[in-house]
Amino acid sequence: MKSKKKFVKWSLTFITLLLFLITIFPFFIVVINSAKSSLEIITDPISFPQKWSQLFTNIKTIWTSPSVKYASSVYNSVIITVFSLIFISVFSAMAAWVLVRRKSRSSTIIFLIFISGLIIPFQVVMFPLVSLFRNIYEVSGVKMLRTLYGMIFTYIGFGAPLAVFMFHGFIKSIPFELEEAALIDGCSKPQIFFMIILPILKPIFVTISILNAIWIWNDFLLPSLILGIGQDVQTIPLAIAGFAGSFVKKWDLIMTAVLMAAAPIVVGFIIGQKHIIKGMVSGSIK
Repeated sequence: MKSKKKFVKWSLTFITLLLFLITIFPFFIVVINSAKSSLEIITDPISFPQKWSQLFTNIKTIWTSPSVKYASSVYNSVIITVFSLIFISVFSAMAAWVLVRRKSRSSTIIFLIFISGLIIPFQVVMFPLVSLFRNIYEVSGVKMLRTLYGMIFTYIGFGAPLAVFMFHGFIKSIPFELEEAALIDGCSKPQIFFMIILPILKPIFVTISILNAIWIWNDFLLPSLILGIGQDVQTIPLAIAGFAGSFVKKWDLIMTAVLMAAAPIVVGFIIGQKHIIKGMVSGSIK
C-alpha cells in the first residue's frame, strides 16, 4: 500500500510538473524572443538572445513608433479596464445583494435574466451590437462606436452576468442577522452595504476584479468591433496587431509588446492570487 501511494504521489507530481512546463513554455518563448531582432527570431526562435540589451531597444522603438501610438493605447486600456472593473464589481455586488435579500418572484426573474447572459455566446450578439450602436447614434446622436465610454458600457453588459452570479452565491452565506443588528443601530441601507457587506465581499470582489481585468486587458475581438483596427482610439491588443502588416510582420516588436502588455496582469495576479483562491472556494464567513 505504501509503495502504491508513493507511486501515485510521484505520478501526480510528474503530471503537475509536465502541465506547468507546457503552460509556461509560451511565456518563455515570448520572454527570450522579446530581446532579439526579427532576423534572430526567424533564424532560431527557441535559443536565448545574444544581447539582452536588445529588449530595451525594442521597448524604445515601440514607445516612439508614430504609426502604432503604443503609449496612448496603454492609456486607453488602463481607462477602459479600471472604470469597467469599478462599475462591474460595485454595481453587480449591489444588484446581487438586493436580489438575495428581496425574496420575490420578480427578483428571481431578474436573477435568471442575468444568468441568461452567461448562456448566450458573444459571437451571436456581436454584429447586432454594432448595428444597435449605429442606430443609437442615428436616433439620439450619442456616439458609442470608436469611443472609450462605448467600450466601458459594453464591458459592463458582458461582465455583469458572471459577477452577479458569483456575488449572489457568496451573499447568500452572509447571515441576515448582521444587517438586522445594523438596522437596529440606525444604519441606512447604503451604510449597511458599504460598511458591512462590502468588506465581507473582499475575497470574491478581488476574484471578480482579477478575472475581469485579465479578460478586458487582453481582449481583442470586442475592441476590434467597437473601436476598429487602425483608428485613433486603440487598446493594447489592437496596437500589437498594428505591428503585423499584410506583407511584413515585425516579430521582435510583437514579442516585446506582448511582454509589456502581459507584465501588469501577471504582477496583479501574483499579488491577488491569495484572494482569488479564497474567493473561489469560500462561501461562508467565520
